[in-house]
Amino acid sequence: MVSVGIIGASGFTGAELLRLIAQHPEFDLAFATGDSQAGELLGVLYPSLAGVYPDLRFESWSPELLKAHRPDCVFIGLPHGISQSIVPSLLGELKLVVDLGADFRLTTSADYEQWYGAPHTIPELLDEFVYGVPEFHREAVIGARAIATPGCYPTTASLVMRPLVRAGVIKTTRIIVDAASGVSGAGRPPKPNTTFCTVDSDFTAYGLLDHRHTPEMEMNIGANVLFTPHLAPMSRGILATCYAEPIGHDLNSDVLIEILAEEYADSPFITVSDALPSTKATLGSNSAHMTARYDERTRTVIGICALDNLGKGASGAAVQCANLALGIDETTGLSIAGTYP
Repeated sequence: MVSVGIIGASGFTGAELLRLIAQHPEFDLAFATGDSQAGELLGVLYPSLAGVYPDLRFESWSPELLKAHRPDCVFIGLPHGISQSIVPSLLGELKLVVDLGADFRLTTSADYEQWYGAPHTIPELLDEFVYGVPEFHREAVIGARAIATPGCYPTTASLVMRPLVRAGVIKTTRIIVDAASGVSGAGRPPKPNTTFCTVDSDFTAYGLLDHRHTPEMEMNIGANVLFTPHLAPMSRGILATCYAEPIGHDLNSDVLIEILAEEYADSPFITVSDALPSTKATLGSNSAHMTARYDERTRTVIGICALDNLGKGASGAAVQCANLALGIDETTGLSIAGTYP
């Protein structure tokens, strides 16, 4: 068994990690921290977990937990800026560190400061982390000691658009990403714009022109990206509709779908078809569903991808990466089928 700990387990990504670890045949939970919930039973904050963790309580983070429990792997589910103060005490002490936050996703400290508004305190450790999209960097993820999993929006848009750029069928000068996320993407702490009365029967754009996930998309796709996120009245899920200009004239929808199908032929969590993706089809799974179209009238390439923002967009991807890094089959403990209805 692999002993794992979660630092920052009281948020939504932490709750999803707890659920996935409970059903993982190779993982054994050593501890779960949540400073704001320290001393509280997990099942009180998340009743859905009461049956699998009846006696486990959230702990306050301390490096002493490593000495007490000696985990093999630690997942970090903290807001950006906080992992930087914790990671130095973890690297070298564990087989694997998987950070679900933004602190080690970007390749330069200058990019981090530009998009997150604060200097990176340990830029010398940026190169220690592998960017955790197995479908893009599987060989680097295998055997890695430190992994930074991507944001949910970049995962969705990058999965469908990167293969088209690499195939040379779309221009890289201006890709438009129009994506909508469920409210869980905003995190567990209450905010005025995420209350039920605000979100119910509403659909709104936010983060115009400067959303922090933009540089990840550009890094992954290899293109200039204009990204507009939207908040949808649903708990979880992301649907990204992406637009690009074609290169040349010998293009049709079948060609685009074939490019995606060939790219992901050996990727168990990617479903490519001519069916239109939906967030409900991926609910509770680690799967991404995608398709593509070519509109001859406007000469526009359209790529569409749907996934669960807490699954393939966060905690599911983290477990997938951990599986690969630790020599476990990447599908272990993860669902390819969504929950429906």
